[in-house]
Formats: sequence, structure tokens, C-alpha cells
Amino acid sequence: MSPRLPTRRADWRLLARTVRLVLSIPVYAVLSVVAAVLALSVFVFSQNIPLVSFALTGSIPLDARLTILLERYPFLGTDFGTLTGLALLAVAGLTGVDIAMVTYHVREHGLSVEQGGGSAVGVVLGVLGAGCAACGSAILVGVLSLVGATGLLTALPLEGLEFSLLAAVVLVLSLYWLADGMRGGRINGCPVDIGR
Repeated sequence: MSPRLPTRRADWRLLARTVRLVLSIPVYAVLSVVAAVLALSVFVFSQNIPLVSFALTGSIPLDARLTILLERYPFLGTDFGTLTGLALLAVAGLTGVDIAMVTYHVREHGLSVEQGGGSAVGVVLGVLGAGCAACGSAILVGVLSLVGATGLLTALPLEGLEFSLLAAVVLVLSLYWLADGMRGGRINGCPVDIGR
């Protein structure tokens, strides 16, 4: 049986309620924030590894190191435009929530491999889509060249933002499938049971 897509209002209510209930537990809320910050850090630092390496190991003052590292983040530096910065923050936030939900589900209900697969795909797409067509797509060029499809990258209308948007969609689907898998259980004392 293939997984259902969230097409009804009840599906979106189930997702929102389950996320709210899981994140109302302080340990999972903190885990979500920490995971989101770590995901965002991986996304932005992976775009310029030599510069990040220099900031961490070079013989420069601490304030210069911090400036170099902080300017890699959206809205703190100039590396990302507004739309790309918002997409990165959304993917990082969704990654954090997804990791908290997966952790909750594993600890409280058990989790099958097929339910957790979407989470990993979303994180990988988030890393690919973190920067721009030149950065995120560079990794994809090798894969696409195996099937002779490298010319497709030049046709991207959003200049690589498609990878971040695709990552967000995959992460939202992963969250929905996790919420659907928790249906009938109890989170923070509340039953999660919204009609199918």
C-alpha cells in the first residue's frame, strides 16, 4: 500500500495537532530547536568549506572568526537572498521538527524503516538545495552525468531554489506520515485521533 498524501483538511489538522502536541513536551521542543540550528549550520557551512575551515583553524582573532562564521547565515550575511534565506530557514525548521517527531515516535511507539525514509530524503535534499544552482547542483551534476542529464541544470527557472522547495515538500510529507503513524496513540496525555 502506498502512503497517503495530505489532501483533506483533516489531514492538515492531524499534522498540526500532532506537531503541536509533540513540541509541547519541553525536551522535544529543545531537540527541535537544536536540530534546526545544526541543520542550518550544516546547510550554510557546506557552501564554503575552505572559508569555514580557515575561520576555525586560521591565525586570526576570535572576533574575526565569529564574524566570518556568522555571516554565512541567512539575513546575517550577504551569501543568500531573501527568498533563498527564507527557504533555508524553513527547511532547517522543518528538519528540526522532523527530527523531534522521529525521536518521539521511536522512543514512544517504535518506528519502521518505511516511515523514517522520507525524513532522510528531506534532509539530503535540504543539503543539496542549501545554496544555489552552482553549489547544491554541483553535487547533483555527477549523478545526473551518469544518465546524461547534466543539461537539465541550466534550465532551472529558480536558480537552484527548486532543491530547497523540494526538500520542504518531502519534509512536510514525512511529518504527515509520522503523524499518521502515531494516530490512535497518546502524546502528552492527549489522544491523537482525527478521523481518517
